[in-house]
Amino acid sequence: MPELRGNLTGIKDSVQREISLLFDFPVGSDEFLPYELAQALCRFTAQIRREIALYLSRGGEVLDIAIGQKDNVPLADLSQRRNENRLSRVRCIHTHPAGQSMLSDVDLSALKSLRLDAICALGADDDGSVAGASVCYLVPDQEMGYKPGPVMVTGARALSHPKWMEAIWVNDQPLAPQEQLTGTQTERVYLIGIDSDRSLDELASLAESAGAVVVGRALQAKSAMDPKSYIGSGKALEVALDVQALEADLVIADDELSSVQLNQLEELTGARVIDRTTLILDIFALRATTSEGKLQVSLAQLKYRASHLIGARSALSRLAGGIGTRGPGESKLEMDRRYIRRRIQILSTELKELERQRAIRRKNRQQSDIPVVALVGYTNTGKSSLLNRLSGADVYVENLLFATLDAVSRKVTLPDGDSFLLVDSVGFISKLPTDLVEAFKSTLEEAALADVLVIVSDAANPEAQQQRQVVESVLHDLGATGQPRIEVLNKADIAGENSHIAISGAIMVSARTGEGIPLLMDQIAKILRDSEREYGLFVPFTQYEALNELRKQGRIVKEEHEDTGTRVTVRLKPVAMMKLRAQYKELFSQEKANDR
Repeated sequence: MPELRGNLTGIKDSVQREISLLFDFPVGSDEFLPYELAQALCRFTAQIRREIALYLSRGGEVLDIAIGQKDNVPLADLSQRRNENRLSRVRCIHTHPAGQSMLSDVDLSALKSLRLDAICALGADDDGSVAGASVCYLVPDQEMGYKPGPVMVTGARALSHPKWMEAIWVNDQPLAPQEQLTGTQTERVYLIGIDSDRSLDELASLAESAGAVVVGRALQAKSAMDPKSYIGSGKALEVALDVQALEADLVIADDELSSVQLNQLEELTGARVIDRTTLILDIFALRATTSEGKLQVSLAQLKYRASHLIGARSALSRLAGGIGTRGPGESKLEMDRRYIRRRIQILSTELKELERQRAIRRKNRQQSDIPVVALVGYTNTGKSSLLNRLSGADVYVENLLFATLDAVSRKVTLPDGDSFLLVDSVGFISKLPTDLVEAFKSTLEEAALADVLVIVSDAANPEAQQQRQVVESVLHDLGATGQPRIEVLNKADIAGENSHIAISGAIMVSARTGEGIPLLMDQIAKILRDSEREYGLFVPFTQYEALNELRKQGRIVKEEHEDTGTRVTVRLKPVAMMKLRAQYKELFSQEKANDR
């Protein structure tokens, strides 16, 4: 026999067994609701003082019985529809304690979102008698597919008449195929979390960056996740009602969840559920444009899905598009462990080859003695805008989290003629998925191996201080702690004198207006020159080609011509000095080095 579900706490086992007997209640295929069944539901409602929902198939089978709270009950998707454009072939009968039988807005929203044949509310008096009934059908609509029809108030005895079932058959007419949800269509999402409103605000920004519209949110302040349902079953049932009323397509959790938590939340809320990690991976899949970026994202997604393959159950059957489904191009249903292991091995091999090529390019840069300056910071602080302003590039910029993903490098020339390579990589974020950090390790190493770090913060963001702490944590994990740093507070044109972050020695700039950019360039030049040493050399006419090499490899600050050659004072970096000394040993045998 099927089992009761819902809020069973405090209900005696004997009463639960009596209610469970309703699963075997005989209902004719031409009966909408037998009066005896309506009486039983109201009697039990008065006894336990909670709402009860019962689901009937068109054949008269009792599919499910759920126990709710005093004023609500979770509704479930038990669809038996033949295709996506038809009704579910299931009707819901539920009770309202205290004799009130009117259908609520949540009831009508559930009727539409679950594509029910009909929904019926029974008013249950305190003595267990049936006070009345309200019924609403889902009727065809040429523009919307189906919509709730008029609410009909009637006596419960009348619901056994065949006309009530006949109306369902009339309404369930084939409609024109509706367009299936794709990754470019807008999804209505509902956010849940246990951290803080600030964290949910960031999750909302992530959802909007993925192309969704946030229709609701719920915060359950907890010191730790509920191991089964993340926010607790009671809160999840409240969320279920909100999700139905707001017609949300998707619930997004603000933390990385286990497969058990995901499945439990889907059962309790009646909606598809993904976690923060899946959302971030989806955004990365959407933004990646280079072959390396796509490989990195695919590898991270596969590793994450491999760890959540156990117990995926109903989620495995979803083949439609939407947030959480973009990426490697395979549905979960098609992925077993063997397939995932094989794909991970293939992608890892391809990624290692790209990492090898990246290492060669990095070595060539080091040998050519071109210094590297890396822009790092929280996502959406304006790093790409700053790169465009400093280098004159035209990198894609938009006010979205992770608007740019792939690493970008541009050569920048200083006013004195020296140059450096400016690198902009993926932005950081709190709760950055571990698999993503591992997959993007070679890209993030650009920051760890840079000669200078320019750490960009958003001075206009009230959360700038917390974001800066996240950046520091990620840099520490990457081992990027020893390089010279320049702290930059961007968006000075918006923040004005009301910067939300105070850092000693930080430079206020505006990538949009150019404010503070000359000062930033001077600071970069100063740090790059601090690694140079000054040498006094005499270059005879017989080795005059060495003078050209000195100009290329360093900066000549003083030059005096004599009868037999030229005496120069030149500033060289250690690498350049070693190259020139190996090539012109006699030239450097008498050099004078001044540390300053």
